[in-house]
Amino acid sequence: MSESSEAVAGAVAERFEELYGAAPDGVWAAPGRVNLIGEHTDYNDGFVMPFALPHTAVAAVSRRDDGVLRLHSADVGGPVVELTADALVPESDKRWTAYPAGVVWALREAGHTVTGADIHLASTVPSGAGLSSSAALEVVVALALNDLFGLGLRGWQLARLCQRAENVYVGAPVGIMDQTASACCETGHALFLDTRDLSQRQIPFDLAAEGMRLLVVDTQVKHSHSEGEYGKRRAGCEKGAALLGVDALRDLPYGELDAALERLGDEEEVRRLVRHVVTEDARVERVVSLLESGDTRAIGPVLVEGHASLRDDFRVSCPELDLVVETAVTSGALGARMTGGGFGGSAIVLAEETDVPTITKAVEEAFAAAGFTAPRVFEAVPAAGARRVR
Repeated sequence: MSESSEAVAGAVAERFEELYGAAPDGVWAAPGRVNLIGEHTDYNDGFVMPFALPHTAVAAVSRRDDGVLRLHSADVGGPVVELTADALVPESDKRWTAYPAGVVWALREAGHTVTGADIHLASTVPSGAGLSSSAALEVVVALALNDLFGLGLRGWQLARLCQRAENVYVGAPVGIMDQTASACCETGHALFLDTRDLSQRQIPFDLAAEGMRLLVVDTQVKHSHSEGEYGKRRAGCEKGAALLGVDALRDLPYGELDAALERLGDEEEVRRLVRHVVTEDARVERVVSLLESGDTRAIGPVLVEGHASLRDDFRVSCPELDLVVETAVTSGALGARMTGGGFGGSAIVLAEETDVPTITKAVEEAFAAAGFTAPRVFEAVPAAGARRVR
Protein backbone atom coordinates (compact mmCIF):
# COMPACT_ATOMS: atom_id res chain seq x y z
CA MET A 1 0.00 0.00 0.00
CA SER A 2 1.07 3.57 -0.55
CA GLU A 3 1.59 5.80 2.47
CA SER A 4 -1.80 7.40 1.86
CA SER A 5 -3.43 3.97 1.69
CA GLU A 6 -1.77 2.95 4.97
CA ALA A 7 -3.29 6.03 6.56
CA VAL A 8 -6.66 5.13 5.06
CA ALA A 9 -6.37 1.60 6.49
CA GLY A 10 -5.77 2.96 9.98
CA ALA A 11 -8.63 5.41 9.71
CA VAL A 12 -10.95 2.72 8.39
CA ALA A 13 -10.15 0.41 11.30
CA GLU A 14 -10.72 3.20 13.83
CA ARG A 15 -13.99 4.24 12.24
CA PHE A 16 -15.14 0.60 12.13
CA GLU A 17 -14.69 0.36 15.89
CA GLU A 18 -16.67 3.58 16.38
CA LEU A 19 -19.50 2.29 14.21
CA TYR A 20 -19.73 -1.30 15.43
CA GLY A 21 -18.32 -1.17 18.94
CA ALA A 22 -15.41 -3.55 18.45
CA ALA A 23 -12.20 -3.76 16.43
CA PRO A 24 -12.53 -5.41 12.99
CA ASP A 25 -11.36 -8.94 12.37
CA GLY A 26 -9.06 -7.51 9.69
CA VAL A 27 -8.47 -4.84 7.05
CA TRP A 28 -8.08 -5.54 3.33
CA ALA A 29 -7.23 -3.42 0.28
CA ALA A 30 -7.93 -3.82 -3.44
CA PRO A 31 -6.68 -1.44 -6.13
CA GLY A 32 -8.21 0.43 -8.98
CA ARG A 33 -6.61 -0.13 -12.35
CA VAL A 34 -5.43 1.56 -15.51
CA ASN A 35 -5.81 -0.34 -18.75
CA LEU A 36 -2.71 0.12 -20.87
CA ILE A 37 -4.35 -1.33 -23.98
CA GLY A 38 -7.32 -3.56 -24.81
CA GLU A 39 -10.58 -1.67 -24.45
CA HIS A 40 -14.05 -3.23 -24.86
CA THR A 41 -12.39 -6.54 -25.72
CA ASP A 42 -13.01 -8.31 -22.42
CA TYR A 43 -16.68 -9.06 -23.01
CA ASN A 44 -15.72 -10.28 -26.48
CA ASP A 45 -13.44 -13.00 -25.02
CA GLY A 46 -10.41 -10.99 -26.11
CA PHE A 47 -7.12 -9.70 -24.74
CA VAL A 48 -6.52 -6.89 -22.25
CA MET A 49 -3.49 -5.42 -20.52
CA PRO A 50 -4.27 -3.58 -17.28
CA PHE A 51 -2.10 -2.77 -14.30
CA ALA A 52 -3.06 -1.94 -10.73
CA LEU A 53 -2.87 1.57 -9.27
CA PRO A 54 -1.62 2.50 -5.79
CA HIS A 55 -5.14 3.88 -5.20
CA THR A 56 -7.23 1.35 -3.29
CA ALA A 57 -10.59 0.53 -1.80
CA VAL A 58 -10.01 -0.42 1.84
CA ALA A 59 -12.41 -2.51 3.93
CA ALA A 60 -12.45 -3.21 7.64
CA VAL A 61 -14.57 -6.32 8.14
CA SER A 62 -15.77 -8.62 10.87
CA ARG A 63 -17.57 -11.90 10.39
CA ARG A 64 -21.14 -12.34 11.60
CA ASP A 65 -23.01 -15.63 11.98
CA ASP A 66 -26.60 -14.33 12.26
CA GLY A 67 -27.34 -13.57 8.58
CA VAL A 68 -27.06 -9.80 9.07
CA LEU A 69 -25.03 -7.64 6.68
CA ARG A 70 -24.16 -4.16 7.95
CA LEU A 71 -22.52 -1.70 5.55
CA HIS A 72 -21.03 1.75 5.89
CA SER A 73 -18.94 3.93 3.57
CA ALA A 74 -16.67 6.77 4.64
CA ASP A 75 -17.07 8.26 1.17
CA VAL A 76 -20.89 8.23 1.09
CA GLY A 77 -21.52 8.90 4.78
CA GLY A 78 -24.93 8.53 6.35
CA PRO A 79 -26.04 5.82 8.77
CA VAL A 80 -25.06 2.16 8.73
CA VAL A 81 -27.20 0.24 6.23
CA GLU A 82 -28.47 -3.08 7.58
CA LEU A 83 -29.51 -5.88 5.21
CA THR A 84 -30.39 -9.54 5.58
CA ALA A 85 -28.27 -11.97 3.60
CA ASP A 86 -31.23 -14.27 2.87
CA ALA A 87 -33.25 -11.36 1.47
CA LEU A 88 -30.76 -10.10 -1.14
CA VAL A 89 -32.41 -9.87 -4.56
CA PRO A 90 -30.67 -8.86 -7.83
CA GLU A 91 -31.32 -5.32 -9.11
CA SER A 92 -33.32 -4.43 -6.00
CA ASP A 93 -30.81 -1.86 -4.75
CA LYS A 94 -29.74 1.24 -6.73
CA ARG A 95 -27.46 2.60 -4.00
CA TRP A 96 -23.73 2.12 -3.47
CA THR A 97 -24.59 -0.78 -1.17
CA ALA A 98 -25.50 -2.89 -4.21
CA TYR A 99 -21.80 -3.54 -4.85
CA PRO A 100 -20.81 -5.12 -1.53
CA ALA A 101 -24.23 -6.72 -1.11
CA GLY A 102 -23.94 -8.14 -4.62
CA VAL A 103 -20.69 -9.84 -3.67
CA VAL A 104 -22.35 -11.49 -0.67
CA TRP A 105 -25.23 -12.57 -2.92
CA ALA A 106 -22.86 -13.99 -5.58
CA LEU A 107 -20.82 -15.93 -3.04
CA ARG A 108 -23.92 -17.43 -1.46
CA GLU A 109 -25.53 -18.22 -4.80
CA ALA A 110 -22.36 -20.10 -5.78
CA GLY A 111 -22.79 -22.28 -2.69
CA HIS A 112 -20.31 -20.63 -0.35
CA THR A 113 -21.26 -20.24 3.29
CA VAL A 114 -21.30 -16.52 4.09
CA THR A 115 -23.40 -15.83 7.16
CA GLY A 116 -23.16 -12.05 7.38
CA ALA A 117 -20.60 -9.36 8.09
CA ASP A 118 -19.98 -5.88 9.43
CA ILE A 119 -18.17 -3.81 6.80
CA HIS A 120 -16.79 -0.28 6.72
CA LEU A 121 -15.28 0.98 3.47
CA ALA A 122 -13.21 3.88 2.24
CA SER A 123 -11.55 4.41 -1.13
CA THR A 124 -8.82 6.50 -2.70
CA VAL A 125 -9.81 5.32 -6.22
CA PRO A 126 -11.42 8.27 -8.04
CA SER A 127 -15.08 7.42 -8.68
CA GLY A 128 -16.40 7.67 -12.23
CA ALA A 129 -12.91 8.24 -13.63
CA GLY A 130 -12.66 4.99 -15.59
CA LEU A 131 -10.26 3.53 -13.02
CA SER A 132 -12.51 0.72 -11.76
CA SER A 133 -13.58 2.08 -8.40
CA SER A 134 -16.56 -0.29 -8.35
CA ALA A 135 -14.42 -3.36 -9.11
CA ALA A 136 -11.99 -2.40 -6.34
CA LEU A 137 -14.89 -2.19 -3.90
CA GLU A 138 -16.23 -5.58 -4.98
CA VAL A 139 -12.87 -7.32 -4.86
CA VAL A 140 -11.90 -5.99 -1.44
CA VAL A 141 -15.17 -7.28 0.03
CA ALA A 142 -14.81 -10.62 -1.73
CA LEU A 143 -11.25 -11.10 -0.50
CA ALA A 144 -12.18 -10.22 3.07
CA LEU A 145 -15.08 -12.67 3.08
CA ASN A 146 -12.93 -15.33 1.41
CA ASP A 147 -10.42 -15.03 4.25
CA LEU A 148 -12.90 -14.71 7.10
CA PHE A 149 -15.04 -17.64 6.02
CA GLY A 150 -12.15 -19.82 4.83
CA LEU A 151 -13.58 -20.23 1.34
CA GLY A 152 -10.22 -21.00 -0.28
CA LEU A 153 -10.96 -19.15 -3.51
CA ARG A 154 -8.14 -17.90 -5.74
CA GLY A 155 -7.91 -14.41 -7.21
CA TRP A 156 -9.35 -15.29 -10.60
CA GLN A 157 -12.25 -17.10 -8.93
CA LEU A 158 -13.04 -14.07 -6.78
CA ALA A 159 -12.90 -11.94 -9.94
CA ARG A 160 -15.47 -14.15 -11.67
CA LEU A 161 -17.83 -13.90 -8.69
CA CYS A 162 -17.39 -10.12 -8.51
CA GLN A 163 -18.17 -9.82 -12.19
CA ARG A 164 -21.33 -11.85 -11.64
CA ALA A 165 -22.27 -9.58 -8.76
CA GLU A 166 -21.98 -6.53 -10.99
CA ASN A 167 -23.63 -8.14 -14.02
CA VAL A 168 -26.58 -9.72 -12.23
CA TYR A 169 -27.03 -8.01 -8.87
CA VAL A 170 -26.06 -4.45 -9.84
CA GLY A 171 -27.26 -4.82 -13.44
CA ALA A 172 -24.15 -3.48 -15.22
CA PRO A 173 -22.95 -5.56 -18.22
CA VAL A 174 -19.21 -5.27 -17.50
CA GLY A 175 -16.55 -7.71 -18.62
CA ILE A 176 -14.05 -9.57 -16.46
CA MET A 177 -11.00 -7.31 -16.83
CA ASP A 178 -11.51 -4.85 -13.98
CA GLN A 179 -12.11 -7.41 -11.27
CA THR A 180 -9.25 -9.62 -12.46
CA ALA A 181 -6.85 -6.69 -12.54
CA SER A 182 -7.80 -5.69 -9.01
CA ALA A 183 -7.46 -9.25 -7.73
CA CYS A 184 -4.40 -10.46 -9.65
CA CYS A 185 -2.03 -7.66 -10.71
CA GLU A 186 1.54 -7.51 -9.38
CA THR A 187 3.82 -4.60 -8.51
CA GLY A 188 5.95 -3.42 -11.44
CA HIS A 189 4.02 -5.40 -14.04
CA ALA A 190 1.16 -5.12 -16.51
CA LEU A 191 -1.18 -8.10 -16.69
CA PHE A 192 -1.59 -9.70 -20.12
CA LEU A 193 -4.93 -11.42 -19.67
CA ASP A 194 -6.85 -13.71 -21.98
CA THR A 195 -10.41 -13.04 -20.86
CA ARG A 196 -11.72 -16.29 -22.35
CA ASP A 197 -9.82 -18.67 -20.10
CA LEU A 198 -8.32 -16.13 -17.66
CA SER A 199 -4.78 -17.28 -18.45
CA GLN A 200 -2.34 -14.60 -17.35
CA ARG A 201 1.19 -13.39 -17.96
CA GLN A 202 2.83 -10.74 -15.84
CA ILE A 203 4.74 -8.43 -18.21
CA PRO A 204 7.49 -6.27 -16.62
CA PHE A 205 6.53 -2.60 -16.98
CA ASP A 206 9.06 -0.33 -15.26
CA LEU A 207 8.92 2.96 -17.13
CA ALA A 208 10.99 4.88 -14.59
CA ALA A 209 13.99 2.64 -15.27
CA GLU A 210 13.82 3.72 -18.92
CA GLY A 211 13.29 7.43 -18.26
CA MET A 212 9.57 7.47 -19.01
CA ARG A 213 6.37 8.13 -17.13
CA LEU A 214 2.72 7.21 -17.64
CA LEU A 215 0.29 9.94 -16.64
CA VAL A 216 -3.39 9.51 -15.88
CA VAL A 217 -5.48 12.52 -16.81
CA ASP A 218 -8.86 12.38 -15.08
CA THR A 219 -11.11 14.61 -17.17
CA GLN A 220 -13.57 14.93 -14.24
CA VAL A 221 -16.33 13.88 -16.66
CA LYS A 222 -18.25 11.20 -14.77
CA HIS A 223 -19.67 8.10 -16.38
CA SER A 224 -21.75 5.09 -15.37
CA HIS A 225 -21.44 1.64 -16.92
CA SER A 226 -24.99 0.74 -15.97
CA GLU A 227 -26.35 3.39 -18.32
CA GLY A 228 -27.57 2.25 -21.73
CA GLU A 229 -24.76 3.14 -24.14
CA TYR A 230 -22.33 0.54 -22.78
CA GLY A 231 -24.99 -2.16 -23.03
CA LYS A 232 -25.85 -1.15 -26.60
CA ARG A 233 -22.28 -1.67 -27.70
CA ARG A 234 -22.04 -5.02 -26.01
CA ALA A 235 -25.26 -6.11 -27.72
CA GLY A 236 -23.89 -4.85 -31.04
CA CYS A 237 -20.74 -6.92 -30.62
CA GLU A 238 -22.81 -9.99 -29.85
CA LYS A 239 -24.89 -9.33 -32.97
CA GLY A 240 -21.72 -9.07 -35.04
CA ALA A 241 -20.42 -12.39 -33.73
CA ALA A 242 -23.75 -14.05 -34.50
CA LEU A 243 -23.88 -12.65 -38.03
CA LEU A 244 -20.32 -13.83 -38.67
CA GLY A 245 -20.94 -17.28 -37.19
CA VAL A 246 -18.36 -17.11 -34.41
CA ASP A 247 -18.79 -17.61 -30.68
CA ALA A 248 -17.21 -14.24 -29.93
CA LEU A 249 -15.43 -11.55 -31.92
CA ARG A 250 -12.16 -12.79 -30.47
CA ASP A 251 -12.54 -15.77 -32.82
CA LEU A 252 -12.34 -13.58 -35.96
CA PRO A 253 -8.70 -13.58 -37.15
CA TYR A 254 -7.22 -10.17 -37.89
CA GLY A 255 -6.25 -11.32 -41.37
CA GLU A 256 -9.88 -12.08 -42.18
CA LEU A 257 -11.27 -8.76 -40.93
CA ASP A 258 -11.75 -7.08 -44.31
CA ALA A 259 -13.64 -10.03 -45.72
CA ALA A 260 -15.79 -10.22 -42.59
CA LEU A 261 -16.68 -6.53 -42.84
CA GLU A 262 -17.76 -7.08 -46.44
CA ARG A 263 -20.02 -9.92 -45.29
CA LEU A 264 -21.74 -7.58 -42.81
CA GLY A 265 -22.98 -5.49 -45.72
CA ASP A 266 -25.02 -2.46 -44.69
CA GLU A 267 -24.84 -3.21 -40.94
CA GLU A 268 -22.68 -0.10 -40.56
CA GLU A 269 -22.86 0.20 -36.77
CA VAL A 270 -22.03 -3.48 -36.30
CA ARG A 271 -19.18 -3.14 -38.82
CA ARG A 272 -17.60 -0.37 -36.75
CA LEU A 273 -17.86 -2.34 -33.52
CA VAL A 274 -16.38 -5.47 -35.09
CA ARG A 275 -13.52 -3.51 -36.63
CA HIS A 276 -12.60 -1.97 -33.29
CA VAL A 277 -12.62 -5.23 -31.32
CA VAL A 278 -10.58 -7.21 -33.84
CA THR A 279 -7.98 -4.47 -34.35
CA GLU A 280 -7.81 -3.80 -30.59
CA ASP A 281 -7.02 -7.44 -29.84
CA ALA A 282 -4.20 -7.17 -32.38
CA ARG A 283 -2.96 -4.00 -30.69
CA VAL A 284 -2.74 -5.77 -27.34
CA GLU A 285 -0.59 -8.49 -28.88
CA ARG A 286 1.63 -5.84 -30.53
CA VAL A 287 2.16 -4.06 -27.21
CA VAL A 288 3.06 -7.31 -25.46
CA SER A 289 5.58 -8.10 -28.19
CA LEU A 290 7.14 -4.63 -28.01
CA LEU A 291 7.44 -4.70 -24.23
CA GLU A 292 8.96 -8.17 -24.22
CA SER A 293 11.49 -7.12 -26.85
CA GLY A 294 12.47 -4.04 -24.83
CA ASP A 295 11.10 -1.53 -27.35
CA THR A 296 8.85 0.23 -24.85
CA ARG A 297 8.80 3.63 -26.56
CA ALA A 298 7.32 2.05 -29.69
CA ILE A 299 4.06 1.34 -27.89
CA GLY A 300 3.22 5.07 -28.05
CA PRO A 301 1.82 5.07 -31.61
CA VAL A 302 -0.18 1.92 -30.79
CA LEU A 303 -1.89 3.79 -27.95
CA VAL A 304 -2.80 6.61 -30.34
CA GLU A 305 -4.21 4.10 -32.84
CA GLY A 306 -6.31 2.61 -30.07
CA HIS A 307 -7.76 5.99 -29.16
CA ALA A 308 -8.71 6.72 -32.77
CA SER A 309 -10.49 3.37 -32.96
CA LEU A 310 -12.40 4.03 -29.72
CA ARG A 311 -13.30 7.51 -30.90
CA ASP A 312 -14.29 6.77 -34.50
CA ASP A 313 -15.40 3.13 -34.55
CA PHE A 314 -16.62 2.37 -31.03
CA ARG A 315 -17.66 5.98 -30.43
CA VAL A 316 -17.13 6.03 -26.67
CA SER A 317 -14.85 9.03 -26.41
CA CYS A 318 -15.86 12.60 -25.55
CA PRO A 319 -14.47 16.08 -26.31
CA GLU A 320 -12.47 16.19 -23.09
CA LEU A 321 -10.76 12.85 -23.75
CA ASP A 322 -10.03 13.81 -27.35
CA LEU A 323 -8.52 17.10 -26.17
CA VAL A 324 -6.18 15.31 -23.75
CA VAL A 325 -4.91 12.97 -26.46
CA GLU A 326 -4.52 15.65 -29.14
CA THR A 327 -2.83 18.13 -26.81
CA ALA A 328 -0.49 15.56 -25.25
CA VAL A 329 0.68 14.19 -28.59
CA THR A 330 1.24 17.62 -30.12
CA SER A 331 3.16 18.62 -26.97
CA GLY A 332 5.63 15.80 -27.32
CA ALA A 333 4.04 12.75 -25.71
CA LEU A 334 5.10 9.35 -27.05
CA GLY A 335 1.45 8.28 -27.10
CA ALA A 336 -1.92 8.76 -25.45
CA ARG A 337 -5.41 7.29 -25.42
CA MET A 338 -8.60 7.16 -23.42
CA THR A 339 -8.72 4.33 -20.89
CA GLY A 340 -11.73 2.59 -19.40
CA GLY A 341 -15.26 2.24 -20.72
CA GLY A 342 -15.49 5.75 -22.09
CA PHE A 343 -18.13 8.49 -22.13
CA GLY A 344 -15.83 10.40 -19.77
CA GLY A 345 -13.30 9.21 -17.25
CA SER A 346 -9.57 9.25 -17.88
CA ALA A 347 -6.90 9.21 -20.54
CA ILE A 348 -3.36 7.91 -20.24
CA VAL A 349 -0.28 9.68 -21.58
CA LEU A 350 3.08 7.97 -22.20
CA ALA A 351 5.90 10.51 -22.06
CA GLU A 352 9.59 11.01 -21.54
CA GLU A 353 10.20 11.99 -17.94
CA THR A 354 11.67 15.32 -19.02
CA ASP A 355 8.55 16.19 -21.03
CA VAL A 356 6.03 15.61 -18.24
CA PRO A 357 5.88 19.23 -16.95
CA THR A 358 5.42 20.63 -20.47
CA ILE A 359 2.70 18.14 -21.38
CA THR A 360 0.86 18.58 -18.08
CA LYS A 361 0.86 22.35 -18.44
CA ALA A 362 -0.33 22.13 -22.06
CA VAL A 363 -3.25 19.87 -21.14
CA GLU A 364 -4.29 22.08 -18.23
CA GLU A 365 -4.13 25.19 -20.41
CA ALA A 366 -6.09 23.50 -23.20
CA PHE A 367 -8.86 22.57 -20.76
CA ALA A 368 -8.99 26.11 -19.41
CA ALA A 369 -9.17 27.56 -22.92
CA ALA A 370 -12.01 25.17 -23.82
CA GLY A 371 -13.96 26.07 -20.69
CA PHE A 372 -13.71 22.53 -19.31
CA THR A 373 -13.37 21.64 -15.63
CA ALA A 374 -9.68 21.46 -14.69
CA PRO A 375 -8.38 17.89 -15.08
CA ARG A 376 -6.65 15.90 -12.34
CA VAL A 377 -3.24 14.66 -13.48
CA PHE A 378 -1.16 12.06 -11.64
CA GLU A 379 1.49 9.46 -12.40
CA ALA A 380 0.44 5.83 -12.68
CA VAL A 381 2.90 3.30 -11.27
CA PRO A 382 2.08 -0.44 -11.46
CA ALA A 383 1.13 -1.52 -7.93
CA ALA A 384 0.08 -4.66 -6.05
CA GLY A 385 -3.24 -6.42 -6.40
CA ALA A 386 -5.73 -7.18 -3.61
CA ARG A 387 -4.26 -8.20 -0.26
CA ARG A 388 -4.83 -8.25 3.48
CA VAL A 389 -3.14 -5.30 5.18
CA ARG A 390 -4.04 -5.80 8.86
